[in-house]
This record gives sequence, structure tokens and C-alpha cells, in this order.
Amino acid sequence: MGKQQDASRLADKSPRAAFADGPRLLADIGATHARFALQTAPGVFSAVRVLKCEDFEGIVPLLRYYLHDHAGIRLHHAALAVANPISGDFVRMTNRDWQFSTDAVRRELGLNTLLIVNDFTALAMAIPGFAAADLMQVGQGAPAPNAVVGVLGPGTGLGVSGVIPTADGFVTLGSEGGHVNFAPADEREFAILQYAWREWQHVSNERLVSGPGMEIIYRALAQRNGVDAPARKAADIIASALDAQDPLCLEVLECFCGMLGGAAANLAVTLGAFGGIFIGGGIVPRMGEWFAGSPFRARFEAKGRFSSYLAEIPTYVITTPNPAFHGVATILAEHLRGRSGANTLMERVQQLRHELTPAEQRVAALVLEQPRLVLSEPIAEIARLADVSQPTVIRFCRSLGFQGLADFKLKFASSLTGSIPVRHSQVRISDSTHDLSAKVIDNTVSAILRFRDQLDVRSLDRAIELVSRARRVEFFAMGNSRAVALDGQHKFFRFRIPTSLYGDSHLFKLAAELLQPGDVVIAISNSGSIAELLEAVDIARAAGADVIAISNSQSPLARKASVCLAVDHAEDSTSFLSMISRILQLLLIDIMAVGISVDGQHGEAQGADERRLLISHLDS
Repeated sequence: MGKQQDASRLADKSPRAAFADGPRLLADIGATHARFALQTAPGVFSAVRVLKCEDFEGIVPLLRYYLHDHAGIRLHHAALAVANPISGDFVRMTNRDWQFSTDAVRRELGLNTLLIVNDFTALAMAIPGFAAADLMQVGQGAPAPNAVVGVLGPGTGLGVSGVIPTADGFVTLGSEGGHVNFAPADEREFAILQYAWREWQHVSNERLVSGPGMEIIYRALAQRNGVDAPARKAADIIASALDAQDPLCLEVLECFCGMLGGAAANLAVTLGAFGGIFIGGGIVPRMGEWFAGSPFRARFEAKGRFSSYLAEIPTYVITTPNPAFHGVATILAEHLRGRSGANTLMERVQQLRHELTPAEQRVAALVLEQPRLVLSEPIAEIARLADVSQPTVIRFCRSLGFQGLADFKLKFASSLTGSIPVRHSQVRISDSTHDLSAKVIDNTVSAILRFRDQLDVRSLDRAIELVSRARRVEFFAMGNSRAVALDGQHKFFRFRIPTSLYGDSHLFKLAAELLQPGDVVIAISNSGSIAELLEAVDIARAAGADVIAISNSQSPLARKASVCLAVDHAEDSTSFLSMISRILQLLLIDIMAVGISVDGQHGEAQGADERRLLISHLDS
């Protein structure tokens, strides 16, 4: 890596200030081993310990066993890298018979924060901080600056990830690329594949390029060579090859490294990984210097017309101990700093409990004990579970600075995720199609996340109520906004609401003059300053109709409307179409449509009563 990373790495070895809220628990939990540490300051890991997963019945006994020696330390935050896909609260491990709820584990350990991330996402996040001393380069090639990096590593499984640099940070990929189909490169590998097919219909890279896979290769080659070989584990195969020069075991290692080279090359061309391919996991580092002379690099570059392409890409073995600690520590730090869109809402609830009334404290207790249940349940059920009234739930939300329960839920949801979303990156003239595609998508996702956190739920409630009871709905929009209005017209018409669209400024005034009380105009404009549109809105309001503006919150249109659904994303509309603003406008149409649908299904039942109750308290 570059000199900048080297200097940063050396700085990590100097004394660091301890965290104000105490040590943080970090773990890298694979199918075979679990590695633990207490992070006492940035870059400082103590009490490192390796435990065998097979000695424990589940993740909670494993964590409690490690924490038993640190009973006097109060832990508030923890992050675990787990060899498994991570999606939502519930985790069912692929290569170990463990399953658990993140929230349940957090409550069991009394933590404020518990993040669960994929182990190779954590490893990928550590790579930008590696120095030359942490790596062993295999073959030639040099990393291109600010380029994509690929990561893979065989252990009990085959982990795959990547790192995409942006103008203000790094984005990691949550990948399960180890499960792509294995592709043999010669007759010997085809014989191994045929041997594996006896047991599995689908043979992935992970089935063969892993510790258990090495054992399959060993058995397959023994049969192919007519050798009566004793059963061996992967560690024994490596030791017999390197220490005893066992011919069969050496052939297994050569075949294994060639397969790994092929998988690495496929990852490199898939990602365009000119920043390099980095190999982690527990197997390759055991091979030491032998790996540098193995068939790995030759196979990596054996890509036909793309051999010269791959010859430029460097490959490295990660040799530093416990590299995932650095990545999972970074993810936890980013989460606590709020870069991920998360907040410290759980901690705020904990800190403010003593300032709340006894009834509000019961709501706080429910939030701390069962946060995901609070997110999913309506106000009536939350009140019942906390043994309080529905107005008390709303007062609790207001005590934390929110307008009501819906606003609280919106902000609270982001505090329960451990992912690091993308951020805004400037598209440059020199960008490749790959880079500009990634940046456009990343910028859109980032804008949507910010938009979610800034939504005015009270205005949305009011807009849904107006449209739900409207005699008719008319859309006024021009230019780029007309596509949004057309989408809304189609959606609202399906609710049997008489709906029309006017996209010509000359017709705005004529249409507005025909409106009556009970009618609703939805006026969509990025600038909110079109003279003909503003005049039509004045006429509509004078006729007794309501106007919902989807526009900049500071625009003249917003000030004239009955309700403003604000889209404050800034774009240079003089040079480009307002692409992200249009997506945000479409999201508002979708939210309104879903809200109208829910109201229609509830009718006069409890759901509608809850909405009216919430609105009445927000208005009070």
C-alpha cells in the first residue's frame, strides 16, 4: 500500500486516548474458530483470545465464556464479524448449527449497541489501513490509485468481498461470491468436480476452495492416482506437503492454489480490481513463502485475451494477525459517529429515562428491551405492552424531540443497523463507465437515506388524509415533474379517485377555476416558482380546494399550499435534468399511495382511529 497508509499504521502503535464510554467488544466468528478482543482505544486491541466454536452450543454461551474473565468491565458497545450472510435481525449460520436474534443477544449481554456484520465485509473494511508489513505480495503488478479492491479467503468456507473507494471514504460489498459455480480449468480439475458431483448437484467454489474442499481434493486425487491414502484434515495435508514433502499432499496444494488463482482472477475481472486482490482466511497464510511459488499467480494470469489485463493487477496475502478486528472496529466506530445514518437514540433513551414520568419510563423500558417490536407494532399495541395510554406513547416521543410515534420510528430504525451506506461522490470527466455508474447509484442511495431521515411525517399524514377523502384530485406539473405527476395519476386512479393531469401552463388557470371544496390539487415543481402555477394555486385555494405541494420547502409554492411535502435535494437543473429530485418526488407519491391503501383497508376500524388519534395529538 502507499506511504500514507504506512504512516497511519505506525501512528496506530503510539498511545491512544481511551474511549470515553469504556472498551468495545470485537469478535471475528467463523465456523471453526472465534477470535475475541477488547478495543480500548483506536487501533489498540487487548485480551485477544481464540476459542473453538465446537466447544459451545450457541453464540451466547461463547460470548459469556469470553466475557467471564472481564466481569468487572462495563461494556456498552460490541461488533461481531460472522461468517454468514447478514440480513435483518435474525441470523442462521451456514457452516455451523447456530441461530440467534441480534436484539436478543444484545439484551442478554446488556449492551447499548450490537452490530453483526459479514466477516469478509469486515476484512474488506480493514484493507485501506494495511501497511506493507501486513502483506506478502505474490507476483508482479502495482495497485492503481483510488481503484477497486477485491478480497477473498478460504477457511471453513470461501469469503468474498470488495472495497470501492469514493471521494470521502470507502464502500464495502456484502457479497456471497464464494457460492458461484466452480469451473474446472483442466482434466484433473474436471475429475475432482466429477468426484464432488457424487455428493452435491451444485458444486460452488466454496465446496473446493476451502478447508473442507481441500480434503475433497485430497480424496479425489487419491482415487484418481490409485493411492491408498489415510484420511487427513486440511491442516494435516498442508503439514504433510510442506514438512514431509508427501507427493499426494503436494499435488493437492498445487491443485488447490491453482483453483484459488482462478477464483481470484474471476473476482478481479468482475470488479475491475486494479487496486489489487487480497487473500485472507486461515488457510493460505499457513503455507508461508511456499504459496508465492505455487501455481496461484500463473493461474491468476491465465485468462486468454485478458492475461495482460490481469498481469497489471497485484495480488497479496494478508499476513497480519487478526485482520478482521481492524475492519469491524472501523465499522463500529463509523456507526457510533453517525456516518452510517445511525444515531445514538438507544443511548438517549437510556440517559433520559430518569427525566420521564413513570408512565413514559414504561414506554422507554419497552423500547430498550424490544426495539424491533416497537418498530413493527402500531400505537395501540405499544401502549398495551407498556401498560400506558396511547397519548403517553406520543408524549414519550415528544420528550425525545420527535413530533410523534411515526417520526420516532423513522429515526429509530436507522439506529438498529450496522451497515455503512454509500455517500456522495463527485462524478469526474476521467471516470470510467464502471466508476460513474457506481457513483450515480451511490449518490442516489445516499440521497434517499438523507431524505428518509428528514421526512416530515405530520405533513405526510395530512396529505394522505386530504387525498383519501378528496372528491377529485388534479395534478399540475410541467417538464421533468410531469413524469412524476403521471405516475401519481395512474396510482390514485386505481383507488377509484377521479384523477386528471394538466401539464400545460396555459391550462392550469382554466382547470383551477372549475375546482370546488373537497377537491385537491397536487402541484409538483422543483423550483416552485413558475408564475402560471402559482396563479393557479391561488385560484384553487380561493375556490375552497386544498393544495399539496411537492417542492422545495422554501419555495413560493410551498408557502401557498395547504401542505408541503418537501424535497430539498439541490441539483444543478440548468445543466442537467433533476434526476435525484425526481426519484424523491416519486417516493413521496409511493408513500402517499401506500398510506391511502392502508386507510382504505382499515376503513373505520382501529387503524384509521389510530391515525386520527395521532394527528389530533400532533395538532394539539
